Amino acid sequence: MSPLPALILAGGLGTRLRGVLDDRPKVLADVAGRPFLSYLFDQLQDAGIREVILCTGHRASLIRAEYGDRYANLSLTYSEERTPLGTGGAIRQALGVTEAKEMLVLNGDSYVAADLRHFLDWHDAAGFSGSLLLTWVEDAGRFGTVEASDDGAIRSFREKRGLPEPGWINAGIYVLARRLIEHLRINQPTSLEKEAFPLWLAHGLGGYQVRAPFLDIGTPASLAQAEAFLTGVTA
Repeated sequence: MSPLPALILAGGLGTRLRGVLDDRPKVLADVAGRPFLSYLFDQLQDAGIREVILCTGHRASLIRAEYGDRYANLSLTYSEERTPLGTGGAIRQALGVTEAKEMLVLNGDSYVAADLRHFLDWHDAAGFSGSLLLTWVEDAGRFGTVEASDDGAIRSFREKRGLPEPGWINAGIYVLARRLIEHLRINQPTSLEKEAFPLWLAHGLGGYQVRAPFLDIGTPASLAQAEAFLTGVTA
């Protein structure tokens, strides 16, 4: 398949990191001397991506000041929220800066050490309107779990239960058709996880399952683990 644009959700308020990361958005958290976002950029380049749309909000000017309109071989475009729109609302707004019929979407505060080219190839062959990259964790209590059939079709999403049990979780990386995103309301706060994905199940969602190291920097404890994690998986 031809390269598609990547869209990075980078507008979160980072409320759980207050007191730890007050002077910048989460995606600019310093990890081993580099902003966390730079590791996502490197991963996208390795997958053959050349165009990135950054969905920004909280302290958006700092992200633009850090990167401008280019990072190595990546061209950068910005879709800035004036008021918080949630993950789904941010993606819906970003359609205004691209004509792409399909896009790769990443959460800006997590990293999964998987080969994204394999994920894109799987999605292209499977024929789903949207696909989620799922990864296995031993403690899914913070994330909730996703159930998929043997052919990869997602059957259901289970809310987080706070129990330290293993399972397949949504790793925050998706391929979404434009026609799916167009179902979302314009300029309305919307959650991908709570509203959009359950709505889209009827249109066919696939789950690409891969056992790969996963990191979410949304809490002080997980952010503290980021340097050791990324040094290990990107060395």
